[in-house]
Amino acid sequence: MAKTRQKPDLLQGTLDLLILRTLQWGPQHGHGIGVALRASSEEVLIVDHGSLYPALHRLERQGWVDATWKISDRNQRAKYYRLTATGRRQLAVERSRWTRLSAAIARVLGPA
Repeated sequence: MAKTRQKPDLLQGTLDLLILRTLQWGPQHGHGIGVALRASSEEVLIVDHGSLYPALHRLERQGWVDATWKISDRNQRAKYYRLTATGRRQLAVERSRWTRLSAAIARVLGPA
């Protein structure tokens, strides 16, 4: 029987947390954020551009990230995103929420 790899669905808001956390390491263009998420999750989290870019635009509208156009390592024009001070504060809030949520899920999934 062939082993199939299923793409996990992210809880609403989780992608925002992951993007904010990735940008904590420094400015990055959208494709680079997706690559970083994939690599840091050991190939488990594969975020397609159809989910990533709307999330980045939403975070930009909320003031949690800002963006500037630059030339990438591949000599192409790319929009680079960076975490704002407000985004850093929001990251702390989102991490706290995630800790509470993951602990609650672990309790539900724990021994009966």
